[in-house]
Amino acid sequence: MTSRSLIFGLGAALAAAAMIPVADAGGRRDEQDAARRAMLEGQVMPFAMIKRRVDAQMAGATYVGSEFNPSTNRYRLKYVKDGKVMWVDADGRTGDIIGWAR
Repeated sequence: MTSRSLIFGLGAALAAAAMIPVADAGGRRDEQDAARRAMLEGQVMPFAMIKRRVDAQMAGATYVGSEFNPSTNRYRLKYVKDGKVMWVDADGRTGDIIGWAR
């Protein structure tokens, strides 16, 4: 009886763990959908244009990823250079850099 309980418990734990990436992927997808809608509605520039503008000012840093905040129409781009992470906030409407963080 104990081994059955252990097997059931392990199975339940694995099932719960398997669901975590699905929930996270859904959130990322919602963020991408919001960015696309904002771009199609003319509220933000295409991300590729914003990324090119920011890349030009990053002096050899490696782009890692980005986030979009639909309530402010701002992008936060993540870069790494010399082992240090840098966050760059860009206005989605203009593509201008509006903030930096390390």
